[in-house]
Amino acid sequence: MKKLWIRPKLIKGTAGKPSEQTDDKPLNIDAEGNISQPDNQKQSNVKQQEGTKQKAEPQSQHNELNSKQKPDKEDRIPTEFEALKKILEKRVGLNTSFDVVFREMVFGGKKAGIFYYNGFAKDNVLTMVLDRLSTAEHVSDNAKDEAITDIPIQHQNGHSVGQDTIQLFMDALIPHIQVKQTDKLNEVIDDVAMGASGFFFEGSAAAIIVDAKIFPVRSTEEPDLERVVRGSRDGFVETLLTNVTLVRRRIRDPRLKLEMLHVGRRTHTDVCLAYIDDICDPALVESIRDKIKKIEVEGIPLAEKQLEEAIVGKSWNPYPMVRYSERPDVISVHLLEGHVTLFVDTSPSVIILPTTFFHHVQHAEEYRQTPMAGTYLRWVRFLGIAASLFLLPLWFLLVSSPELKPLGMEFIGPQEAVKLPLLVQFLIAELGIDLMRMAAVHTPAPLTTAMGLVAAVLVGEVAVKTGLFVNEVILYLAVAAVGTFATPSYELGLANRLTRLALLIAAAIWKVPGFVIVSSLWMIYLATRRSYNAPYLWPFIPFNVKAMREIVLRRPFLAVKTRMSLTKPTDSTRQP
Repeated sequence: MKKLWIRPKLIKGTAGKPSEQTDDKPLNIDAEGNISQPDNQKQSNVKQQEGTKQKAEPQSQHNELNSKQKPDKEDRIPTEFEALKKILEKRVGLNTSFDVVFREMVFGGKKAGIFYYNGFAKDNVLTMVLDRLSTAEHVSDNAKDEAITDIPIQHQNGHSVGQDTIQLFMDALIPHIQVKQTDKLNEVIDDVAMGASGFFFEGSAAAIIVDAKIFPVRSTEEPDLERVVRGSRDGFVETLLTNVTLVRRRIRDPRLKLEMLHVGRRTHTDVCLAYIDDICDPALVESIRDKIKKIEVEGIPLAEKQLEEAIVGKSWNPYPMVRYSERPDVISVHLLEGHVTLFVDTSPSVIILPTTFFHHVQHAEEYRQTPMAGTYLRWVRFLGIAASLFLLPLWFLLVSSPELKPLGMEFIGPQEAVKLPLLVQFLIAELGIDLMRMAAVHTPAPLTTAMGLVAAVLVGEVAVKTGLFVNEVILYLAVAAVGTFATPSYELGLANRLTRLALLIAAAIWKVPGFVIVSSLWMIYLATRRSYNAPYLWPFIPFNVKAMREIVLRRPFLAVKTRMSLTKPTDSTRQP
């Protein structure tokens, strides 16, 4: 095979311009006179083709991604304001709902429109933005046109004048931190419904969303259900941002994660998933996050309770599978133990997951006192909860079965004949106490004292004197009621009240066997419940010595070295 050398010459490029081939490259000539490229040139061409193919593949993927990111035809933002206003009239009730505002004005030679809900927009932020926009005398998309004046110098010269109008407004004319650009009308409508403000520009199929929302908010105060003698007096309110700020103030750790989710096809309720990244079990976080994302409901206007039923699914179980708290210090403690907490906008109650039966019998007051005093308060609380459950059924058993009375306790029970059966007396008294409790909730504050006096006279005086109730029935029922009110968790107190009624009816109908059977079924039922894979009666069933010690005793702070294994924390060491 012969080699033919080609001298440098001019060849036409792809654009029609001459280009010079500068290298002398030999061509292979076979015996028949056919000319072929040299081997190294073939390899070069193959590599070039492969490189072109590789470049084309990312380009095709990029084009495919862009096509996916483009909004649907119905979701595009109209470039003409008349078409935009017609859509807003149909979608959000513009010109029908009095609080829907679309204000047209001119900024820097560009026609602009502001879309927001009256009452959600923060006046001082919008005033600052509008004042800034009014300083622009001219805005152009063409670098050859007149420059922008009365805005920062870095946006008056060079590349800034040639930028897209939307980007230029964002960079130079809107001095606000929480700003984003979008070309999806649905996103603008959803964000404005959550309190943001949307800026449209005629001739542009994009919009700017400014987070300038403000909600009616009350000042923080101590929760009524979780009062303490010592400790902080601040509590959660109905604004989510305020609540997470109270927790962030106590846990100044960058690994505290606050994920924002939305629930409800119509309500779009904000739900914040809070956890400490290097403590909380990732599987637990993922499980809760997936359940929230899979919720397909119209809305959760009742906030945390409807969210609980959607992610826990306890159906007719009377016992709470989650714990609520309105105290930032309580939520902070649980976060440091590896729990996940859920903040729901419009609610001051925060959900704690997972929880057990014993989480509902602890109170912040126990940790505000000395270890010895805290342990004493805890035991007294345990006795009160036990009395609220078993005092009435046991007293009824002793009265109905005198052979069960221990020596020296023959005085227990009515000494005279009663006009009504004891079971009927208990049921009437139970219903009366529940009625008084509900009346106290719905009675205006100035009238609660009068209502209490009326109830005391009717139940304590008249009912006993007329023989409707026995003195001991009122006494033991009052002790059980006090034990119910001493239960830290309101939900647990209600569940125990239902259990007490079931035990009382079983003891009245089947005596001792009925009481034993219903008590056993109650214990088995609770032992088989689980809160996000956490046994409900842990650490009693299954029994865990170390964890049970933490339940029974309020140990000194520095003596607690590790976290409980209930939440499976990734970092079990609390302090060295």
